[in-house]
Amino acid sequence: MNPLDWTIAEALDALAARRISAVELTEAHLSAISALNPRLNAFITETPELARAQAQEADAARAAGAAPKLSGIPLAIKDLFCTEGVRTTAGSKILDPFIPPYDSTVTAQLKAAGAITLGKANLDEFAMGSSNITSAYGQVENPWQRADGKPLAPGGSSGGSAAAVAARIAMGATGTDTGGSIRQPAAFTGIAGIKPTYGRCSRFGIVAFASSLDQAGPMARSTEDCAILLDAMSGFDPRDSTSAERAVPDFRAACARGVKGLRIGIPAEYRVDGMDPTIEKLWQAGIEWLQSAGATIVDISLPHTKFGLPVYYIVAPAEASSNLARYDGVRFGARVDGEDLIDLYERTRAAGFGAEVKRRIMIGTYVLSAGYYDAYYLRAQKIRALILHDFHTAFAQTTGVDAILTPTAPSAAFALGEKMDDPVTMYLNDVFTVPASLAGVPAMSIPAGLDQNGLPLGLQVIGRHFDEETVFAVAGALEAAAGFSALPALRGSALR
Repeated sequence: MNPLDWTIAEALDALAARRISAVELTEAHLSAISALNPRLNAFITETPELARAQAQEADAARAAGAAPKLSGIPLAIKDLFCTEGVRTTAGSKILDPFIPPYDSTVTAQLKAAGAITLGKANLDEFAMGSSNITSAYGQVENPWQRADGKPLAPGGSSGGSAAAVAARIAMGATGTDTGGSIRQPAAFTGIAGIKPTYGRCSRFGIVAFASSLDQAGPMARSTEDCAILLDAMSGFDPRDSTSAERAVPDFRAACARGVKGLRIGIPAEYRVDGMDPTIEKLWQAGIEWLQSAGATIVDISLPHTKFGLPVYYIVAPAEASSNLARYDGVRFGARVDGEDLIDLYERTRAAGFGAEVKRRIMIGTYVLSAGYYDAYYLRAQKIRALILHDFHTAFAQTTGVDAILTPTAPSAAFALGEKMDDPVTMYLNDVFTVPASLAGVPAMSIPAGLDQNGLPLGLQVIGRHFDEETVFAVAGALEAAAGFSALPALRGSALR
């Protein structure tokens, strides 16, 4: 088997058995990146020399019998995570020259665990998008193809991370999820990805979009690989006021726990008008797989689901307009000189931000303005509390369900250029993922089937706060039953 097709679990076994070295595994991925990234544009910044140095350190640590748990595993780091000495752009021209003097907590933890940094993965600018077309560094192409040959969107905002993992040019990747930005691209590219509970992973050193929603999480080719990565990424961080002081469970062991005796909720509100019949059929197949594995299926209601998107597109832009006020050309990042300070601000932000970021800043500023705060922002926060209450009711300890099963996205990957003229149509891509983000509960997408064009489709598992173990157990059972083994046409291992 080509090492590029190994899972992280398989690669760790091979490294431990000395069947391959970290240097050899890293060089294989660097060669694949050189061949495919010019087309996919999955990486904004490649770091081959850093990767080689880290691989040599990993081999030395293993030879000394002191290899940490991810030693030698090559990863892509979403370009929203600050990386010491490596340019961090957030997909925006306004941060083009920014080289952080420190690591984010998540990247520091991965580095301490021995992971190899292959480069910084492309993303929608400031994580604002569902297609990876808003990046100032060019759109990312999905490694999957359909019969008409049109290049496909990889989803967003973590589209570069998803494309790199699916194309076998990285074994795993970090992502961030504000309204579905790990789960939707995972579904579009046929990989797994989990948004953990808000507070499970530190947000320190992650460029902020919407602070009450942003959450880091892993993307990989299997449920087990996501569990391995999340173990390294999780933990309390006193530098992040939203970080939860919780022990990190054995996520990997939970993947094989099974679902016998679990109650799985099926929310009526996720059967939306116009949903692709293939997705409806896959959802029903997922229900039957879990029943066959010993779970009990329960019909439930999440009555405020229909308000999820409107609430999200008030709360998230409001927080973004505040967070992005710091990019003014004075303290760091790009600067365009002006006649006076106000002119400097205006010129810098006009040149540095793209159209989608400007749109969301304007929406956010509007809903926070004195005349509209109560009518929009305050009301949205009240409805957000009702959405959270829906999940609390569904997961009630004595009468509720243990997990919820839904589709991940309302369609398979669409072609670059399709659905992109109307921002509202693009926002609808997050209809199934946004409610879990608003509630802060863990949710995971796993690849479970193909549509009529041979493109991957995902199923989403939603769990209780800080119960990622049950999410992994359900996802593991679905993964085993689905037996998803389809591969994209464009991938590093196919080049050999």
